[in-house]
Amino acid sequence: MEVVVRVRGVVRVGKVKSVNRQMKSFEDLEVWKQCRDYRISINDLLKQFPSDEKFRLVDQLKRCSRSVTANIAEGHGRYHYGDNIKFCRNARGSLNETLDHLICAHDENIITQDKLNEFRLSYENCFRLLNGYIAYLKT
Repeated sequence: MEVVVRVRGVVRVGKVKSVNRQMKSFEDLEVWKQCRDYRISINDLLKQFPSDEKFRLVDQLKRCSRSVTANIAEGHGRYHYGDNIKFCRNARGSLNETLDHLICAHDENIITQDKLNEFRLSYENCFRLLNGYIAYLKT
């Protein structure tokens, strides 16, 4: 089925496989799904951190990893591309914060270089998807 969509004065023509498969929730976004997996992996890792880091690095990593998915969800709920982009940029900042805290954990010998590299790959995937989603919203 071919559809014509007008976005900010620009007419776009495209094909749709199924009219019933629409983006109904932020949970349908691939970027949110990948960032959720990243957050869950971080939470699993935090269970191995020393107890004296509970209110320091553990708390910071929990907050910023939660902020990534929360900002994507909040932006999706705004229904205006400008607001959505703003929240996605906030999510990108929080995503960068998670990497910085993981680097701190490595510097303090809490995690190994291999573990940091593993998380860096997940971070890069989430970062790429988030930038792609932002670029999509700008069109």
